[in-house]
Parts: sequence; C-alpha cells; structure tokens
Amino acid sequence: MIRSTSLRRLGALGAATAAAVALTTTAAPAAPAVPAADGFEFTLYAKEVPADGGGESGSAPEVGDSFAFADDLSRTKGGEKVGRDGVVCTVARAGNPADLMCVGTFVLNGGPGGAIAGQTLLSADPTDDSPAAFDIAVTGGTGDFKDVRGWIRSTPDGDYSKLEFHLTR
Repeated sequence: MIRSTSLRRLGALGAATAAAVALTTTAAPAAPAVPAADGFEFTLYAKEVPADGGGESGSAPEVGDSFAFADDLSRTKGGEKVGRDGVVCTVARAGNPADLMCVGTFVLNGGPGGAIAGQTLLSADPTDDSPAAFDIAVTGGTGDFKDVRGWIRSTPDGDYSKLEFHLTR
C-alpha cells in the first residue's frame, strides 16, 4: 500500500479524490451560479481528513497497490462544511511517472444535495511535492445531481484542493 502526501493530493478528486474530488470549483452549492437549462458551475475547497493508522510504506508502488482518502468540502478555505468526498486510487502502471486510476464520490448537503461520481487516470511523479492541476470526468450522480455529466478541475491550493465543478444534464 502506498501513502504519500503528494499522491494523496493528486487524488483529491479532494479528491482525493478525491476527488475529488474532486474530486475539488464560484457559487455556493446552496445557490449554484445561474442554473442554465443545460447545467451549472460552482467551486468547492477540499481539505483532507487525517487517516488513522497507516503511513509511508518506504517501497516503490507496484501495479495493484491502492490507497484511499477522504476530504471535507467547503465553499471557502476553512469555511463551513457543506459535504464530503471519498476517493480510492489504484496503481495501474508503476514507475516514474506512475499511472493512478482514481474513482471518488462527492456528497453535498443541502440544496442542491446528492452525490456526484467521478474518475480519472493520473500520471503521477511520487517525488513531486507540487502536482499540477488535473481534470476529473463526472460519470453520474444522485439526488439533485441525477443524470449529471461534465468535469471537475482539481487544482492544488496550499493545504486544500480547489474543485471547480462544470456540470450538465
């Protein structure tokens, strides 16, 4: 099992995925920016929730190794929690860079409320402490997000991941 800060941040689909959120995104979820007939956009910030136990394995990741993490989601850095995410990443190709297949779910409370599912294939350099922004494909949703599609841009932002949601129906 691999557990490095730089790899976990990549998944922050937030998530992270997570995150991904993320899988991570400028209106509040309670009031999306101009919900057009074809979709809407909003921004959230993901802050990783510390995991109990585990730690660095010290060995190079191998194909099939995986790790999971979770984030709290807020409208602003350090703001009130409006949701959470959970992300699992699996090494699909070992080496430097490694390819990670990450899937995650973002759960938002309030209006709109529901879950947004996403996934991405990341090329990750485990020695890079400042990973680049990446996109997460939205593969579906529940509740107010039923039948959504689109993408989420996850950008590292200090101790947070900025998640820009671009959703359509």
